[in-house]
Amino acid sequence: MLRIGHGYDAHRFSKESSIEGHSFIIIGGVQIEHPYPLLAHSDGDVLVHALCDALLGALALGDIGKHFPDTSAEFKDIDSRILLRQVMLEVVKADYTIANTDMTIIAQSPKMSSHIDTMCLYLADDLHIEKNQINIKATTTEKMGFIGRKEGIAAHAVVLLTYQEKS
Repeated sequence: MLRIGHGYDAHRFSKESSIEGHSFIIIGGVQIEHPYPLLAHSDGDVLVHALCDALLGALALGDIGKHFPDTSAEFKDIDSRILLRQVMLEVVKADYTIANTDMTIIAQSPKMSSHIDTMCLYLADDLHIEKNQINIKATTTEKMGFIGRKEGIAAHAVVLLTYQEKS
């Protein structure tokens, strides 16, 4: 049996840079220098959040907010890869494995291309799959909308799960 899930997430940038004049964002588990941090209850990793939603959706288990509410102090500033690993426990518990995942980061700035291989390695490790089962791409909005105005970043993720009958 196959199950497919789709996830989407977006976060806006803070309007103020850090005290030191530089900051970073975390996308796909990778720290990327950027003058304005993303505003979020957790670390704001839009790619991992979209991936969590895709996995939860494929399992018909709701969304990331249901499992890790942004009203809970337990998840304040949490590393989103920890949340992803928790979601993967649900995938394993339901006797599914990931066939593949395809994700898109939508950002005018910063450029993502030099970070994508590392993102794939980190996420493959968290998902217990091979790097060739993950595809991550990045695009801009050609300066249109909130992303084009460099006000935030978004991401989409699609996953295909396969049932693994226990022997």
